[in-house]
Formats: sequence, C-alpha cells, structure tokens
Amino acid sequence: MSDNFFNLNHPDFYGTMFRFVLNMVFLIILIRGVYFRYTKKEKFAFTFFLMGIMVFFLTSMLNTNILMQFSFGFGLFAIFAILRFRTRNFSLKDMSYIFTVIGISLINAVKVVGFPVLGVIIFNIIIIISIIILERFSINNNITTHSIIYKNLELLTSAEKQRILQDISELTGKDILRIKIRKIDFKDKVALLDIFYKE
Repeated sequence: MSDNFFNLNHPDFYGTMFRFVLNMVFLIILIRGVYFRYTKKEKFAFTFFLMGIMVFFLTSMLNTNILMQFSFGFGLFAIFAILRFRTRNFSLKDMSYIFTVIGISLINAVKVVGFPVLGVIIFNIIIIISIIILERFSINNNITTHSIIYKNLELLTSAEKQRILQDISELTGKDILRIKIRKIDFKDKVALLDIFYKE
C-alpha cells in the first residue's frame, strides 16, 4: 500500500476543503437565505444542496484543464434542463436557481493558478446580491392576470374608470390596476374582462 494512502498533508487537499467550506457558506446563503425566503419551497433544498456538493467534488477531482471542468458543469445543467421538460415540478425560476447552484459550485471548485481567493469570494457575493436585487424587482413588478365575467354593463359602458376599478376590486378582493375588455355579450348582459393586479 502506498505511503500516501493515509497521508492528508497534501496542500491540494486542504485547499480543496477550504474551498468546499467556502462553497457551503455561499450555498447556505443562496438556498436558505435567498431561495427559501422568496419562494417558501423547502422540498428543493435537499436537491440544491446535494447537487452543489456533488458538482463541487466532481469538478475538484477532475485532473483536466479549466475548460473541461466548466464543460462538465454545464453538461450537468443541460441534463437537468432536459429533465425540466419531463416534469412540472421545476419552474423556470427553480431552473435558474439550479443553474446558479451549479455555477457557484463550479466557480468555487475550479483552482485557477495565481487567481486570488478573494476574487472568488467577490464573484460569489456579486451573484448573491444580483439575485436579491432581481427577486426584489420581480416582487415589485409581479402583475397577475385573470379573466372574469362581469355583469355590470352599465358601469362598464359609463367610461368611469375609477368606479369600474373600485367595483371590480370589491368583487374580487384584489387591488385591480387595470382591466381589458375581451368580449361583451349584450344578449346575456355580461362581459369577459382581463383584470391585472399585483400579488
């Protein structure tokens, strides 16, 4: 048996473990601090953490060039992108987080000679801050659309926009921003409307 079998005093081992701890810190911030806060989906936490851990160690163990390591990581994402079309459990936002988990794990796993660790930390911070900004933007601009049947044609044809919005808001319990008339049936005295409101 090789003398190096039980020898962990190799600098690459400790460097890999340090980067693994760094990776886990940012995965916890991403998954628990950002993803769960904005989506409230606990069921994917296990998948995201395990995926990040496996991508990190598999990439770290590859004794190939950086291009091959990144190709491997993005190949994994391509597999999950294909799986996304075979299941309804993953939304586009969930797939974006999967891509981010793989990307962060790749960034933290790849050892670039001469590149400072502080630079890797800055990259991770930029990614996390960008996600938070995009989530906040998404919340502030998240407008939902529904179709409803509206019976008060007299009010609808009165062109009193504020009264119409107030009436529909009271009927639906939503703060209606605007409406769009899809169809008016004068025989049955009803109208099909699209209503727009913020969640």
